[in-house]
Amino acid sequence: MTGGTGDDSGDAAAVEAAPPGTAAEILAQVETGPRDPHHRIAVGTITLLCVIWSGFQLWIAFSPINAILARSWHLGFAVALAFLAYPMFKESRPSRIASAMARLLPRRVDKGFVLVNELIIGAGLAALAIYILSNYGAIRDEGVGPLMEVLLIFTVVACFAEAARRAAALVHALSPGLIRGRWRSILCGPGPGESRRTAIPVYDIVLSLIASGAALYIWFDFENIIQRAGLPTVLDVTVGVIMVILLLEAARRALGPALSALAAIFITYTFVGPWMPPFLRTKSMPLDFFVADMYLADTGIFGVPLGVSASFVFLFVLFGSLLDRAGAGKYFIDVAFAGLGGFRGGPAKAAIVASGMTGMVSGSSIANVVTTGTFTIPLMKKVGLPAYKAAAVEVAASTNGQLMPPIMGAAAFIMAEIIGVPYLDVVRAAFIPAIISYLALFYVVHLEALKLGITAVAKEDLPRLGKTILRGLHYLVPLGVLILYLVVLRRSAITSALTAIESLAVLMIVQRPIIAYLAIGAHRRAGNIGAEADIFGVIVHAFGEGLLDIWHGLIAGARNMIAVGVATAAAGIIVGVVTITGLVGRFVTVINTLSFGNVYLMLILTAMTSMLLGMGLPTTANYIVMATLTAPVIVSLGGDAGLIFPLLAAHLFVFYYGILADDTPPVGLAAYAAAAIARSDPIRTGIQGFAYDLRTAILPFVFLFNTELLMISGVGEGGEIIWIDSLVRVAFVFVMALFAMFAFAAFMQGYFACKCRIYERLGLLAICILMFQPDIVSDFAPIAREIVQVAGFAAYWGIYLMQRARMGMPVRFWPPGGAGRQGDQ
Repeated sequence: MTGGTGDDSGDAAAVEAAPPGTAAEILAQVETGPRDPHHRIAVGTITLLCVIWSGFQLWIAFSPINAILARSWHLGFAVALAFLAYPMFKESRPSRIASAMARLLPRRVDKGFVLVNELIIGAGLAALAIYILSNYGAIRDEGVGPLMEVLLIFTVVACFAEAARRAAALVHALSPGLIRGRWRSILCGPGPGESRRTAIPVYDIVLSLIASGAALYIWFDFENIIQRAGLPTVLDVTVGVIMVILLLEAARRALGPALSALAAIFITYTFVGPWMPPFLRTKSMPLDFFVADMYLADTGIFGVPLGVSASFVFLFVLFGSLLDRAGAGKYFIDVAFAGLGGFRGGPAKAAIVASGMTGMVSGSSIANVVTTGTFTIPLMKKVGLPAYKAAAVEVAASTNGQLMPPIMGAAAFIMAEIIGVPYLDVVRAAFIPAIISYLALFYVVHLEALKLGITAVAKEDLPRLGKTILRGLHYLVPLGVLILYLVVLRRSAITSALTAIESLAVLMIVQRPIIAYLAIGAHRRAGNIGAEADIFGVIVHAFGEGLLDIWHGLIAGARNMIAVGVATAAAGIIVGVVTITGLVGRFVTVINTLSFGNVYLMLILTAMTSMLLGMGLPTTANYIVMATLTAPVIVSLGGDAGLIFPLLAAHLFVFYYGILADDTPPVGLAAYAAAAIARSDPIRTGIQGFAYDLRTAILPFVFLFNTELLMISGVGEGGEIIWIDSLVRVAFVFVMALFAMFAFAAFMQGYFACKCRIYERLGLLAICILMFQPDIVSDFAPIAREIVQVAGFAAYWGIYLMQRARMGMPVRFWPPGGAGRQGDQ
């Protein structure tokens, strides 16, 4: 998900106190909010809002309310926390005027000049804002165009914000004798050279209140808005435009400038459509209609993406936060390390398994890197992996964590809602690609270990597997409850997540007292404590710690959802513009023209666009944009070429490439986080991570043309999916796909049983293509697809045995490529 979990990521104080450039700093900037205010009121406000938000989401899961009202409250919490948790700028700097005057004038004259300047400009901006507000009705009556109205309202909000900022700066400059200590920071904000992460300035508090009020305006006036039915009043338009502007600013703070800039471009397109080139030309839209569609209806800000965030996603992110706070994240790492540390490249293999297990519940590649990489990357370096390769392994494993069922990040829930299929169908289709992608990465690491001669971790340095598994076996109970309700009983995602959270809350309450009681018994038997020990007090204290764990889990879940809530709302603007302007039809024409009608070129352009957007957008927002613009294009142009692409396959295609952007240079944030831990070059780390992830990059092309990989046998006349029902068939597809991916991994590494010769690498690539796409042969020769795949399978083992014979090595069939445990050559 756009929000991750983890003790490292969930503990706000620990994360936000991290020095700049560290992995925890990157995670905080992207997901949990970089502010760590020192004032108790500021800390208490953010904490209370987080807990209330989590409580509200649990309440509406128990007692559902109107969907639009739920979205209104959800967005209100998200934007309020976005302005409180994310500063306007990363660091405080003196104003340019102050810097210039400091060089030209004596200190006292400079200070006086700056004070007068701030006072005059602040008063002037406030006066301008009042003038515009007082004349706004007359301006509308004179028939000023909608674009001018937008500019005027932008000016109003900008003036108020600038006036508040400059007033705060003025008070800050005068405050040494008026306001002292922490009150000065909380009211006036940080001064030049002070960190913006330790105080919340007054203008951010004002913007937080205005933004949340604009979001909750739907709730305040819901009945009247319904009765007006698309005929907004002046107040509706004013509040709607303020909401759009502040939402874009909240998205800029929480997610960076890319999504806000993209949404602003789409908004501009709505108003300048009549002046666009013919293939993009659209009718002009009055501001009233724009606000009605973007703000007062469920086609824009309060559309499907925000609805999914408010209903499904929050509960799953909260579940992941609570599970990690309970200690499951460390447990997964310990189990993986205990089970795999004794193999060649064991820490790297443990990183893959731990990231996969963590990814099942976090859905965030950056949180995955920070949670597991902090432990696994130093161990990978210790056994011989170069720093950039150790970081790249963690990046590839953590990025793929978003592919792992049952959670798969927020985008998977939105996908199910947009397509109109049960979420379980999305999980079912994604299962085989996710598993073979992870197993193939495991194999890549094995080949790297053989190439580099990496040793295993000494057995005495490894925890015992049996004891490690038993120690945290209870963590599997809430996961089992989730899978039972979601997969076996086929309950709704909300019911499944809520039931899993309930079971997890019980576990968190009782586990510490039980552990404390067992520890006391062990100490008594050892004679370390006497009968007079206050056992009751210890158990009560442990019970309180369990409740405190739940409290921190609620806070972490809400903080992890800030960026997701803001992203889904801002992306809803793009979806709304595409809907009301009919841009998809024009986009089909553009892509068709650029690709010259070639389906393969069209898919390459789509993949490149998804990755390009993904460099600046979180996975969720990237998926929403691409699902709106390009997924219909894939289906439409594929149909024109005589190919039937299931809509689910097209959506998974853009989903996969959005995820891959997390490790794609030069922006891949997961690569930067891993490089910070490994102390390696982030660009080199990203390039190596992407090289490892090429096995994932080819999968979308494979399952579009071979939908059996998604367990889909075809599409019905009504567009419904026809699933493969035979378990034997599913097993055959899985095995063939797995060894095809192994062949591709060996081709990329240039190493199989030994170093590959050129013709052996080309042979492995050909085997991969034939096993993934047997139709290349079966469509032109009277040979069954299965025969082609079995022939490729036989050729795979033929090359393997030939290499071992050439090197004089004994025949060994698993793992293909050499020894497993250290010394098994």
